[in-house]
Amino acid sequence: MELKDWLARCKLIAILRGVRPDEAEAVCAALEAAGIAIVEVPLNSPDPLQSIARLARAFGERLLIGAGTVMTEADVTAVAAAGGRLIVTPHADCAIVQAARAQGLLSCPGFFTPAEAFTLLRAGADGIKLFPAEAASPAVLKALRAVLPPGTDVLPVGGIAADTMQPWLDAGAAGFGIGSAIYRPGDSAETVGAKARRLVAAAV
Repeated sequence: MELKDWLARCKLIAILRGVRPDEAEAVCAALEAAGIAIVEVPLNSPDPLQSIARLARAFGERLLIGAGTVMTEADVTAVAAAGGRLIVTPHADCAIVQAARAQGLLSCPGFFTPAEAFTLLRAGADGIKLFPAEAASPAVLKALRAVLPPGTDVLPVGGIAADTMQPWLDAGAAGFGIGSAIYRPGDSAETVGAKARRLVAAAV
C-alpha cells in the first residue's frame, strides 16, 4: 500500500514520542480501536527499535508502523531491520528519502520552505511533513498547494489539535502528525484511546 492508501483509511499519524516498549502494544491497540492506521515511534524514545519491532510483529499486517526523528541513513537500515515501513524526518534530507526507497520503505520527510518541498519530492518522498506547523499557517499551505504537483500529500505536524484541524483541511492538508495531543509519556492506553477518538472524529 502507498502512503495515500493509509491516509485514506485515517488522516492521522499517531506520534508516540517517549513510549516504552513494555507499553507500546497496549497503546497501539487503543489507537487501532479508535481508527488510527499509521503509528510512528520517534527514535528519541526509550529503546525505540524494540518498540517498533514489537508493534511490527503485533500490528504490521493491519497498520503502517514506522519511525520518526530519523536522522541518518543508518537509522533507516535499523528501522527496516526492526520491521518498520515508514520513515519520518524532522528535516529535509534527500539521502534519507533515497535510502528509504532503496529498502522499500515509505517516507514522509520534514520541510518548511518551497525549495525543500520540491527537492524532497524530486528525491522520491511519498509525502512531505510541514514542520513545525506552529510557525506556518493554513494560508501558507494553501499557497504551497497552488504550486506543488497535484496530488502531493502535505501533512502539517506540530501543535495540531482536534479544534485546529479544519482550517488546515480546508487549505488542502492530506493529514496530520499528532504528537502530544494523542500521547504523552505516562498516558494509559485508555487515555490515549479517548484522545484518539476525538481526533479521528475531527479529521474527516
